[in-house]
Amino acid sequence: MASVAQILRRPILLTEKAASLKDNLNQFTFEVARDATKFQIRAAVEAAFSVDVLSVRTQIVRGKDRRMGRGYARTQNWKKAIVTLKEGQKIDFFESTN
Repeated sequence: MASVAQILRRPILLTEKAASLKDNLNQFTFEVARDATKFQIRAAVEAAFSVDVLSVRTQIVRGKDRRMGRGYARTQNWKKAIVTLKEGQKIDFFESTN
């Protein structure tokens, strides 16, 4: 099985939807490896943050066309996982320092 660092690429913090899910529904959003399964994502989050995961939803985010000089290039597709935690639990990594 792949390591936690290989499965969980980065948290997604900056979008309004991710902030709303975190505040209202106790759901946290991550960029994950394209070949990671829901079971692997669940195990990686539980191992990395010592929390109980209730559900995992995944989606493939399509790459965008970007200008490169006179031509166009396409960014790579990536996978997003929305993880629901047990009530009362949270991931301190996502808490702001304001």
